[in-house]
Amino acid sequence: MFMGRVVALAGGVGAAKLLRGLVRVVSADDVVIVGNTGDDFEFHGLHVSPDLDIVMYTLAGVVDGVKGWGVAGDTFSCLGMLERLGFETWFKLGDSDLAVQMVRTDLLKSGVSLSEAVVELCRLLGVRARLVPMSDDSVRTVVLSGCVRLGFQEYFVKRGAKDEVTDVLFEGCDRAKPAPGIVEAINGAERVVVCPSNPVLSIEPILSIPGIRDALKNTGAYVVGVSPIVGGKAVKGPADRIMVSLGLEASAYGVAKFYEDFLDHLIIDGADADLRMRIEGLGVKVTVVDTMMKDIESSVCLAAKTMDAR
Repeated sequence: MFMGRVVALAGGVGAAKLLRGLVRVVSADDVVIVGNTGDDFEFHGLHVSPDLDIVMYTLAGVVDGVKGWGVAGDTFSCLGMLERLGFETWFKLGDSDLAVQMVRTDLLKSGVSLSEAVVELCRLLGVRARLVPMSDDSVRTVVLSGCVRLGFQEYFVKRGAKDEVTDVLFEGCDRAKPAPGIVEAINGAERVVVCPSNPVLSIEPILSIPGIRDALKNTGAYVVGVSPIVGGKAVKGPADRIMVSLGLEASAYGVAKFYEDFLDHLIIDGADADLRMRIEGLGVKVTVVDTMMKDIESSVCLAAKTMDAR
């Protein structure tokens, strides 16, 4: 078992799949997960944190394994009535999921920080790893499509990620501070894992918080990433299309280039073995393995390879 302290930077489904393996390779008590909150938004008066919840539900063992998000076996009676009453229901929160949003919102209204609310929710759901939002301050991912300005969930869920992305903004990042303990955790870690999440929409919001990228550059920890791009295509979501539209190469090499100022090692799929020399030309070491996490066993295998990378 890997005994050092591990910090993971995480977005949504891809990150959660790796993390479910990681907490079986590393003691969950030694794992700090920094979650993206650029996706957070308010829905019918509730504070929703989609990426944090995907990770939390997965590690709690209650995630809908087919969708990769939401609660397994959830019902949608509340949304059904909202629709009948004429309200928007495009963001599909099930009844159990809504209960979590209610608890989070009540905690925030009582004056606790988002970090403290997440700690309490993880305690209630039995999650041992320390899940931390990237910041307790409001930072919102905004997608630009020409002259059209879209909140992240409007772009991703309501409009199905069909708009061409011409720019991405992280509103509020310049005024935000890392959530308590993040910089210290990175500085004190033995390994940092950049999960296979969308580099632009899931990981860059975290990196946009002043102090986090610098901590990654200066830490003595070994920084290992797992590419979310396989064979030039995103494993899930629009990462490949967004990278191309922003002038980035949609490949494992493009991922390495995106993180090259702090990345020591990149795990890539066998489909991209021919990119190894190009990536190593950036000064980034490469491990080639099967990165498709079809089940818990393959997640554990990939997590072990990520921890063994040297």
